[in-house]
Amino acid sequence: MSYSPHVDADKRKMLDEVGVTNINDVFADIPESIYNPNLNLPPALSEQEALEMLKDFEELNLHPARSGNYFLGGGAYNHHIPSAVAAITSAPEFYTAYTPYQPEMSQGMLQAIFEYQSVIARITGLDASNASMYDGGTACYEACAMAVKQTKKTRILFDSSLNPHYRELLKSYGENVELDMVEIPYSKVASDSIDSISEKMDNSFAAIVVQNPDFFGRIVDYSKLAEVAHKNKALLIMVVNPVSLGILKTPAEMGADIAVGEGQPLGLSLNYGGPYLGFIASTKKLLRKMPGRIVGETVDSDGKRGYVLTLQAREQHIRREKATSNICSNQALCALSALVHTSLIGKKGFRQVSELCIQKANYAKNTLGAIDGAEIVFDGPHFNEFVLRISRPVEDLFAAMGRSCEPGIRLNRWYPELEDCILVAVTELNTKNDIDAYARRLRDWLCK
Repeated sequence: MSYSPHVDADKRKMLDEVGVTNINDVFADIPESIYNPNLNLPPALSEQEALEMLKDFEELNLHPARSGNYFLGGGAYNHHIPSAVAAITSAPEFYTAYTPYQPEMSQGMLQAIFEYQSVIARITGLDASNASMYDGGTACYEACAMAVKQTKKTRILFDSSLNPHYRELLKSYGENVELDMVEIPYSKVASDSIDSISEKMDNSFAAIVVQNPDFFGRIVDYSKLAEVAHKNKALLIMVVNPVSLGILKTPAEMGADIAVGEGQPLGLSLNYGGPYLGFIASTKKLLRKMPGRIVGETVDSDGKRGYVLTLQAREQHIRREKATSNICSNQALCALSALVHTSLIGKKGFRQVSELCIQKANYAKNTLGAIDGAEIVFDGPHFNEFVLRISRPVEDLFAAMGRSCEPGIRLNRWYPELEDCILVAVTELNTKNDIDAYARRLRDWLCK
């Protein structure tokens, strides 16, 4: 089909109708500082030439899926995705599916959502999950909103080891609805965060938000903090990496009321930052406070299994002031990808990926930390990330590595005191040879 459906006669007719002589006159009221019609574009290319040019541009990118020299994390991770995930999710009945406004007519999509909810509930150990959310940060805020509605209090407590993007989002959302987001400094020893948060906690808070593993990759058992929260009639919200739950204690086992996180590690490509998938799960007690919608399983008048939208607590289904949230997208295709991915790798595969991540990350931590001029910043157990301090300027490290390796994430953007540090992430796709090659390059550079 033509992507330029209007012929010259059509364009002329439209211009005459609005009373201008050319298309630039339509935009005459826009200041030239923000609108310049003289783009100085190069001559048009043929389709073949354009494709070749785009391929050349593509080769300028570092492709994580094709390289083990990729050590970026911080909330989005490079995991293996079975080819069958794309094959299944690209089926037209899934790929083009929209919100099931007549749910009984969308049994296939409703069943997929129900199965996705079951997976999230099983991974987190909690009673129920909704039909997914935009991303991990949005899910984190919505969990806080649930706590506010449940407790009738408006203060949220967290420390700075929570993902910086989530902290920024909480403060931005909270300001608009007059929530008091209280942030305290992170503890240098991860387990000490329980004491520092407990000291700040009182009965004015609706919830405590913690992350496990935290942004620095540190693992903490927050079971005692759950007791502190509940003693003060508050909720414990846990932000989790879903892959870590193949080996770590679940939020439910630690006493959390709500678990949230980014579902990207479950079968979604990095995609330059999205679209991703936010998951949220809670105890049965909080079920009716959960945003979005929840699919349930039932039987029809003939006794046959069927699926329904059991709860539809969003503004498009009930009066605005009665809605739990203004979230109106469930990222269904991304949720389906997560469902297919977890179904394909299975329970044993899920645990195996977790074990590979923690084993390889600890090998990398020990190998890189043993290099002269490099040291591990935080002691204690880590999952798949750790903070590495180097004795030379971080910016020079990235320049030295060039396109041969992505050594980690600069931390000085959010943590000025960690100016000479990077956050290194390792997944099952990073081989021992990849880690050893990284160590050799780092050692050679530090010794110059």
